[in-house]
Amino acid sequence: IFTISLILGTTITISSNHWIMAWAGLEINTLAILPLISKSHHPRAIEAATKYFLTQAAASTLLLFSSMNNAWYTGQWDITQLTHPTSCLVLTTAISMKLGLVPFHFWFPEVMQGTSLIIGLLLSTAMKFPPITLLYMTSPSLNPTLLTTLAILSVAVGGWMGLNQTQIRKIMAFSSISHLGWMAIVISYNPKLTLLNFYLYTMMTAAVFLTLNSIKALKLPTLLTSWTKSPALNTVLLLTLLSLAGLPPLTGFLPKWFIIQELTKQGMAPAATVISLLSLLSLFFYLRLAYCATITLPPHTTNHVKQWRTNKPVNLSIAILTTLSLALLPMSPM
Repeated sequence: IFTISLILGTTITISSNHWIMAWAGLEINTLAILPLISKSHHPRAIEAATKYFLTQAAASTLLLFSSMNNAWYTGQWDITQLTHPTSCLVLTTAISMKLGLVPFHFWFPEVMQGTSLIIGLLLSTAMKFPPITLLYMTSPSLNPTLLTTLAILSVAVGGWMGLNQTQIRKIMAFSSISHLGWMAIVISYNPKLTLLNFYLYTMMTAAVFLTLNSIKALKLPTLLTSWTKSPALNTVLLLTLLSLAGLPPLTGFLPKWFIIQELTKQGMAPAATVISLLSLLSLFFYLRLAYCATITLPPHTTNHVKQWRTNKPVNLSIAILTTLSLALLPMSPM
C-alpha cells in the first residue's frame, strides 16, 4: 500500500498543472514514506521519521503559501505562471527544503543514517523527483543568482562535511547534496540538463546502494572485509564510485561536462571553475570508499573476521545499473 501511495503521490505531482494538486501529491509522498523510514522500530529510525516529517511539513506549507501568495496577486493557480517575485523566493526556499539544498540540508544526513539502505536509496532518488519537476516547471521565473549561490554552497558543504564521515549512508547523503548543487546551478539556463543530471545520478546512486545492500555494508570498516564476499562486485563498485565522482571515461562525467559547457556559454566561467574545484572534495570521499572496498587489504591479525563468500549470483538489476553507470558516456552526442 505504501509503495503504491509513493508512486501515486509522485505521479500526481509531476502531472499536475494546479498548485493544490502538486501540493497534495507531495503530501501523499511524505505520508507514504514515513512508515517505510520507521519500519525497523529502532529509536533512531523513529527519530529519523520525525525529523523527516517536520521538515517536509514545513516545506509543503511554504510551497502552499508561495502559490497562494502568487494567486492572490496575479489570480493564477497554474504552476508555470508563477510570476510574483516574493512567491518565487518562497518557492525556492520550499523546494530547497524538500530537496535538502544547503542551507536547508541538516535533516538529510540524519534521516539517511536512521533508515535502511534501500529506503535511503528511495529518499535520495525517488523522493527528490517531484520537487525537481516543480523546479523544472517554474525555472523560467526563478532568481538565477539565488539558485547559483545555493548550488555552490551545496557543492561546498556536501564535499566538506562528507570528508570525515565513516558511516556510508551519511557519505551518500552528502554526495547527494553536492549532486543537487550541480542540478540547481543549471536549472535557470538549461532545465533539460538538470533532468539529465538527475536521471544519471539516480542510476549511479541506485547501482551503489544496491551493491552496498548486497554486501550488507553500513560503515567503512565493514567494507574493508567485504572483498572476500563477492570480489567481482567489489571491483566494479570501485568503478561505479568513480563514475559517481564524475571521472571522464565513465557516465558520471557526461552531466558535469554538459553543465560546465552550458555555464561557460552563459558567461559564468568563474562559477563553473569554482563548482568543478569544489567537486574535488567529494571525489576525495568517493576515493576513500573505493579505497576501503577494493584497493587496500586489512591487516592480517588473529581477531580479524573474514566474511564468507556466498555463491548466490549477483542481482540482475545491479548488473544492468552498474553497466549503464559505467558505459553511457558515448551517448553524449545524442
